[in-house]
Amino acid sequence: MVEEFKTFYQSPIGVIEIVANQKGITRIDFVNNKSKRKSDEPSNEILDECVKQLDEYFKGQRKTFNLNLNLIGTEFQKRVWQELLKIPFGKTLSYRDVANRIKNPKAVRAVGQAIGKNPISIVVPCHRVIGSDGSLTGYASGLKRKEWLLKHEGIL
Repeated sequence: MVEEFKTFYQSPIGVIEIVANQKGITRIDFVNNKSKRKSDEPSNEILDECVKQLDEYFKGQRKTFNLNLNLIGTEFQKRVWQELLKIPFGKTLSYRDVANRIKNPKAVRAVGQAIGKNPISIVVPCHRVIGSDGSLTGYASGLKRKEWLLKHEGIL
């Protein structure tokens, strides 16, 4: 069994739970729970680096992340998530753009479903995917957070 490590980060838009194993970050997600890591709870360098980089991002000091990720999902989901990693800070793509980039233009809905299951918020920037008409469509952590992140990146 793979050992899992977990911590919480207080961002300007809510508490973020970060989960990692020895291979990398497996999940970054907003949670309602405001608890913090207990001092006796094990940590690892991957978590510590993730917290540092998220803090820099929210302070406007970081535009790209350099973290070990351990994306867990189907091969299709991983292809979509890998494509999201290529969207630069301050830019957006539509769901159709992502489908075209993975060379599967008819898979717009499937792309949307894969994006909705993205386990690594912010770092795998699903918030940078918008509707073809420029509308702010779906975000698992809520449209207010998506709007805040896009404003933070100078998009809105």
